[in-house]
Amino acid sequence: MAQSPYEIKKEICEIGKRIYDHGFVAANDGNISVKVGPNEFYCTPTGVSKGFMTPDMIIKIDANGNKIEGRLNPSSEIKMHMRVYQERPDAGAVVHAHPPVATAFTVAGVEMDQYILPEAILTIGNVPTCDYGTPSTMEIPDSLMPYIQKHDAFLLKNHGALTVGNTLLRACFTMEEVEFNAKINLYARQIGAGLNSRIDEIPCAELEKLMDLRKRMGLPGKHPGCKTCPNLGTSNCRCKDNAPAGHTCNCGNHAASADNDLVAEITKKVLAALGK
Repeated sequence: MAQSPYEIKKEICEIGKRIYDHGFVAANDGNISVKVGPNEFYCTPTGVSKGFMTPDMIIKIDANGNKIEGRLNPSSEIKMHMRVYQERPDAGAVVHAHPPVATAFTVAGVEMDQYILPEAILTIGNVPTCDYGTPSTMEIPDSLMPYIQKHDAFLLKNHGALTVGNTLLRACFTMEEVEFNAKINLYARQIGAGLNSRIDEIPCAELEKLMDLRKRMGLPGKHPGCKTCPNLGTSNCRCKDNAPAGHTCNCGNHAASADNDLVAEITKKVLAALGK
């Protein structure tokens, strides 16, 4: 059953409090939007903490970001939300926040595009870092364009993260997954003695299996595959099966083949989380 306008506004407030309580935003940071019609969207107001919103504060805007109803004003950063809706008809909600660890990766200039957790691969894929853009300008929406069709999560250089979902809850969960994955990535690097230390990624052969599952689940994103890998056929190749004749791989990136039962169990959990 479709939600009433009040229920949608109430959910936006609840998600705002959730990301505030998680420490993903501070003070008045962040913004949230939900698509409610072909040219109508509810969004959070500027100058209000996401942890202390009430339904009467939520604004309705059109696809150009113009206010249709509401006593407060929308954030000037609503432009990046509108770009997502313009380019992704499947998008039902967008969340922008500043999750600390994920944002720190962008500040440190370290890409968070590694494939390290099966669950994260199935739910969010890898997470690209978009070029830096000045807040409130069209530079940030433009920075999304190289990745917007194949990803549901984006790191914004020195500016946080943006996540997309068919529902608001899904967009929120994706933000949580981005930060959780960033923490695991950081902890692994710290254990390995620094941000530039090597971390063990899931091997190509197993990655292809997980990406095939993503395709069957109808999720965006695609592993580039061995054929386009610049290391194919060289001593740096991570996939033992594609290494040059006589080469013994010692890069440390090869795990034992994943047990099909394990992959199936992970898939079941992910599908349940996605409500599929």
